[in-house]
Amino acid sequence: MISALTWAVVGGSALLMVVAGVYAVRDRLFDDLLLALVVLLELGVIVQAFRGLTTMGAIADTDERATYAAYLLTLPFVPIGIGWLALKEKTRWAMGALAAGAFAVAVMSIRCQQIWSLHA
Repeated sequence: MISALTWAVVGGSALLMVVAGVYAVRDRLFDDLLLALVVLLELGVIVQAFRGLTTMGAIADTDERATYAAYLLTLPFVPIGIGWLALKEKTRWAMGALAAGAFAVAVMSIRCQQIWSLHA
């Protein structure tokens, strides 16, 4: 795992969560700023997943390795899914879902970093 990239992903997720929350309160729709944030988040998650999956042999505990791999394989689908949902759904609730998905990415990224730090 790349610790700096993990915290960049967490920071990007927090930024996306705040911006989506502001958009929800103001009843604004998905626009280019949110799309750019989702794409940047997705790129960071893909790099993190690739790096983590190629080096996960360093984790000795098989249960933790399975959890780590599951998080890394699932993580790239979250920004794509929430971005697609927010793009197609034209209500304020789409921004709420986008914020919740960004929170999920942050939590999953931190958990991956915890597993890596404990076992590698």
